Amino acid sequence: MFGNVVKKLRSYQKYQETYRELSRLSSRELTDLGISRADIPYIARRAAQ
Repeated sequence: MFGNVVKKLRSYQKYQETYRELSRLSSRELTDLGISRADIPYIARRAAQ
């Protein structure tokens, strides 16, 4: 049970890190990567899985 809590916490931390890093990019940089701002939450969730 404790391991599951740790796993979820690490997943949430990875989500936050990815979201924060992508949010710092300019619109131009995101476009160059083929990402729109609306895609950031989805991409962060996928990275956290």
